[in-house]
Amino acid sequence: MDDLLQVGIITQPHGVHGEVKVFPTTNDVKRFKKLKEVLLDTRKEKITLEIESVKFFKQYAILKFRGFDSINDIEKYKGTPLLVTRENAVKLGQDEYFIADLIDMAVYDEQEQYLGVLTNVIETGANDVYEVKFEDGRQILFPAIKQCILNVDMEGRKMKVHIMDGLLD
Repeated sequence: MDDLLQVGIITQPHGVHGEVKVFPTTNDVKRFKKLKEVLLDTRKEKITLEIESVKFFKQYAILKFRGFDSINDIEKYKGTPLLVTRENAVKLGQDEYFIADLIDMAVYDEQEQYLGVLTNVIETGANDVYEVKFEDGRQILFPAIKQCILNVDMEGRKMKVHIMDGLLD
């Protein structure tokens, strides 16, 4: 499991005073109000940025970082991910997982037969959907509901699923 989790992506500057529009990759955009700092992942290095102010506009967070006071200071980071450490991540409830922790998890059926690997999590309005790539190359979608996802062993990196009638047709 990664020690860093993505919470957003800088989409573009907002105004001329160093603010940026951030597309949240977390399910609660308001969580930015509680953050004191984030890590800017430039792909070459990770830079710690102190959050000076937070506003909201539509589905975006508008962030102002200490020391970035003009559009020129921040414009070059357009498209750059913002990360937090696990210590600064939101606390998960029972049966909640970070998507990054589910990717590449081994998936088994009720008879402990290996099916494949979880390759993607699709977020829908009702419930998430887990995309599993079977050994034979098929991609199967499993709804992330209790009737289908029987057990998730984070330490063992193993998920047990019930194959509902018609799912493989």
